[in-house]
This record gives sequence, structure tokens and C-alpha cells, in this order.
Amino acid sequence: MEVVVNAEGLVEVVLPGKVAPEGLLIRRGAVPVAGPGQVLIRMEATGVSFAEQQMRRGRYYDQPPFPFVPGYDLVGTVLATGEGVEPGLAGARVAALLKVGGWSTHVLVDAADVVRVPDGIGAAQAETLVVNGITAWQMLHRKARVRAGRTVLVHGANGGVGSVLVQLAQAAGVKVIGTASARHHEALLAKGVAPVDYRTEDVAARVRELAPGGVDAVFDHVGGRGVVDSWRLLAPGGTLVAYGSASTRDDEGSKQWPVFKLLCRVWLWNALPNRRRAYFFNVWAGRALSRNRFRARLRSDLSQVFAAFQRGEVTAQIAAQLPLVQAAEALRLAESGTVAGKVVLNP
Repeated sequence: MEVVVNAEGLVEVVLPGKVAPEGLLIRRGAVPVAGPGQVLIRMEATGVSFAEQQMRRGRYYDQPPFPFVPGYDLVGTVLATGEGVEPGLAGARVAALLKVGGWSTHVLVDAADVVRVPDGIGAAQAETLVVNGITAWQMLHRKARVRAGRTVLVHGANGGVGSVLVQLAQAAGVKVIGTASARHHEALLAKGVAPVDYRTEDVAARVRELAPGGVDAVFDHVGGRGVVDSWRLLAPGGTLVAYGSASTRDDEGSKQWPVFKLLCRVWLWNALPNRRRAYFFNVWAGRALSRNRFRARLRSDLSQVFAAFQRGEVTAQIAAQLPLVQAAEALRLAESGTVAGKVVLNP
């Protein structure tokens, strides 16, 4: 990656436009100063999520204009607090959900948006549980609300969100069917998941064999035409939670169209008297209407995920750890589809 040097102190990765991973820039600058209501966080771990994979292609539906610093979430230590911020936050390890900006050694965040990381959880461990954990927890417990003894289908059961979702579901007494490529089946079987190979098997037919009456929830990050099969696999009273459009990652054209089409399907399905429900899950939903309520919900849910980790119900699935300046390699690894869990960047 090209290195752009401005000053000493801060190091950040810049996405300058629609580029290959090698087109990312490393920029150096002055460490920012915390303003009123803000904290300055020294990043200890950030990660590569599917959002960054879409953003570099210009395919994330509400990404900012280029250039910008990617990074959906981070974990780090509070170096300084601004005016009006609780002084006790200084020195604390915290997590934050950002959408962009996390691929930097120093990040300014509103103090109200950080969540303390409990003692005993490492930075890289906590990082795997921020956006992935919040997404999985809210889809399972706030949207699907599946009870113990029921059965769910998790697409991408070996992925960042999928692997956390599988474990949270099992901790709640829920049976899990999970799609993944064959290389991940042994690990899924060891977790008690019934694996389905989405590359070589007829997924819908295989799921019907495993759950003849249908499944009680489907968690679908793939989108596209496959989401129709997900809907049809639901048992009466079942819930579809769609939370992405991975199948359109490499498409050309409008980045909003796949999401709009999915929203239209969800609206139509919910309008029909079919005893099933569908949701398009967006982790940022409700933030514009009530930021305080959004923050309280996020803090509560991430704290639940951290507690589940401390109880041993959820593990931190780290696919690899690389230095921030190797973000290009990290992005390419995450996009390869060969790893399970989350690729983590350290400063």
C-alpha cells in the first residue's frame, strides 16, 4: 500500500475509492484531541467485517463518499476525556460500534457510545464480539425470539456473525442447522450443528430432510433470490431475519437496489396472511429516532454478549491477527472465504 506521511503520531488506513485491497493508503497525522462529550481511544483491536468488503467496491448501501477511513468497530483504551465526560473513563478498556473510522491507531468517539469491556476479556477477543455479537444477539433475542427446543437455520454458520449466532442459539437451548463449505463441517459437527454444504447440496431439500415441518427461524445474510427459499423453509409461526446481501457483493449497478428489493419482499410477505414474519435487520435501526434508546439497547445487548463469553457460552473466534499497516492482506484474507471467524487488526 502507498504510504502518505503528514506528521507523527496517528496512523490510519484510508479507502480512497473503488480499489483492490492493495489500493488502500496508510496515512500518518497528529493525534486528535478529545472535544466536549468525547473520549480519545487508543485502538487495540479492530476488524475486517463484510461491510468493508462491500465498501471497497462501493457496494455498501449507506457508506460515506470516498475517501474515508473504514473500520466498523473497535476495542481500545481511553487515553483522554473531553469536557463533560466522566473522568473515571480514562484508562478504561472500551468497545465502540462506529460503522467507519476504526482502522486507526487513535479514534475520537462520543463517550455515550462506548461500552466498557469486562476485566479478563482481551482486546482481540472482545473485538470479535462487538458488531458480530450485537448483530447476533439482537437478531436472535429481539427479532426471532426463538424458544428452547426449536430449530433454526443459520446461513454462513462458520462466519463472523454466524459463529456467534450459532453459540448464542445453542446456549438458549435451540437446535441449529448451519450452511458452510465442506472444510468447516467438522468444526460445526463438534459444536453440535447439523452442517449443510451450500456449494454441493440442494440446501432447501437438505433442510427439509432435517426439519420436515420447517424451521422456526432463518438467519440469512446472503440475500438475492436465495432469500425466497429461506422464507419457504419457515414453519408456521416462523421468522425470517435477513441481514445482508452477500450474493450481490461483486455486482455492478446501484448499491441500494438489492436492499430495496429485499425490503419490498419483506413488506409483501408481512402483508400476506401466512402466519410467518420477515425482518430486514439493520444494527443501526432506531438510532435516528432516539439516540439515547439506541445507545441503551446497544450497551445492554453487548454486555449480555460479554457475559455469555465469560460464562463460556460463546468463544472468540479469531481467524487471524495482523498489524494495521497490513490491512490490505487482512482484507484479502477475509474475502478469500478460507477462514472461520474474524480477521483482527492490531496497531
